[in-house]
Amino acid sequence: MDKEKQVIFGIHPILEKLRASPDDITEIIVAKGPARLASRSVGAAARKLGVRVNYADPAVLDRLAMGQRHQGVVAQINAFAYLQISQLLQSISSLSGSGEILILDGLTDPRNFGALLRTAEAVGIQHVVIPKDRSVDVTPTVVRTSAGAVHYLKIYKATNLRQSITSLKDHGFWFAGLDVHATTRIYDRVLPEKLGIVLGSEGEGIRPLIRRECDFLVSIPMIGQISSLNVGVAGAVFLYEVFRQKHSVDRVGAKRY
Repeated sequence: MDKEKQVIFGIHPILEKLRASPDDITEIIVAKGPARLASRSVGAAARKLGVRVNYADPAVLDRLAMGQRHQGVVAQINAFAYLQISQLLQSISSLSGSGEILILDGLTDPRNFGALLRTAEAVGIQHVVIPKDRSVDVTPTVVRTSAGAVHYLKIYKATNLRQSITSLKDHGFWFAGLDVHATTRIYDRVLPEKLGIVLGSEGEGIRPLIRRECDFLVSIPMIGQISSLNVGVAGAVFLYEVFRQKHSVDRVGAKRY
């Protein structure tokens, strides 16, 4: 396959891609044989938008999806276009009210990445920053796990994550790191309106260099026998607390810490 192309698979991710940016799709391949109503609906939606639809043996789709569950439909699309940090800084330069940026410091599991993107989109976060190196990319598994949410987000690759955080601070953003050892709980802190939410990798958490750039650290309270949560789950809990505070009628002005 052309290095400038990639595949996505699954009914919902492809339908979301058709809704969000059909011009990025070069071809949709539907499995031959008795088709499910859902997969036929993908083909119908594609043809309506002028996207080419072809049919192939299921084994071809199995190969394109690398053996993963594709639900009888695969799409070939233009490679995911990451944005630059300079574009993020330009985007937020005129921001006068609240805003959130999700910073993912070295996630390597595509399913965790996809789950976090799905949650971020659900709570209205538009901007996601990942490091250029030592981080999972937007892969077909990420797209599928995100249920297509990735198509509605702006994802930036930072060559120097620490420097990017410093630049964002210059634009009025404060940074909260989620750390299992933090003594302050996520529910005990009034969160700033301009907030960078920092989540670390699955095994090591936030790197010390990035942790030192956080204005404060918070943890999720737990009373069970398990001492930590999967980063996808923990991130979702934190993101929804950010959402709750942002939309609470009782919200008070946040202090700088």
